[in-house]
Amino acid sequence: MIILKSPREVGLIKEASRVVALCFDRVAPLIKPGVSTQELNDFIDQVMRDEGAVSGELNYNGFPASICASVNEVILHGIPSKKKILRDGDIVTIDLVARKNGYCGDAARTFSVGICSQRALKMIEIAKECFDNAVSLVKPGVHLGDISHAIESTAKRYGCSVPREYTGHGIGRNMHEDPMIPCYGVPGTGPVLRTGMTICIEPMILEHGSAVRVLNDGWTVVSKDGGLTSHYENTIVVTDDGYEILTTL
Repeated sequence: MIILKSPREVGLIKEASRVVALCFDRVAPLIKPGVSTQELNDFIDQVMRDEGAVSGELNYNGFPASICASVNEVILHGIPSKKKILRDGDIVTIDLVARKNGYCGDAARTFSVGICSQRALKMIEIAKECFDNAVSLVKPGVHLGDISHAIESTAKRYGCSVPREYTGHGIGRNMHEDPMIPCYGVPGTGPVLRTGMTICIEPMILEHGSAVRVLNDGWTVVSKDGGLTSHYENTIVVTDDGYEILTTL
């Protein structure tokens, strides 16, 4: 069931989303060679707590960390570790959810580490472009299939693909609510956007093929062919005349 949010609820989601944006702003200078993904996790966890929020990911279905930190071929759900040290040329996706006053904000960014190859930097740009093209369509009356199609078609223009198993989603009191928003779709299909819907559009991009596999830890999702991955996500609200992105400062 898709839940339309009242102005009060949108305000609460906006505040949780502000914390998410602040976390990205604060952590960005720390993302450099020699830093462990556990250090990033601990830093972001403290920023959230200082803002009166908590991680929505910690202990979610048993997930053992406050953020997902996914490096290179890891597209989703990378578990932070003291042993995972960022190296020059890596790209790392930070995916985080802040819960405050009973509501959630959710976003993801892929960052470059040190001096990266042009192809790695391009992967970061592609994910952002997929998001921008998709969100530009958002307004009441648009089908979600149009949003999903924009993600996939943009990725394909660069010879990239998208996973079939993982999707964007609605958000509110729960991190994951209806509707699901795949990274692929058919225009003119799916639920229709309405004012008050709060959703997370999140292009997940694979450099080559779309096949993925889950590692033995039960969480970490990697590209099956070892290609690079990138991810860009924001929480947005559908307004009377379009949309507002909530997880940016």
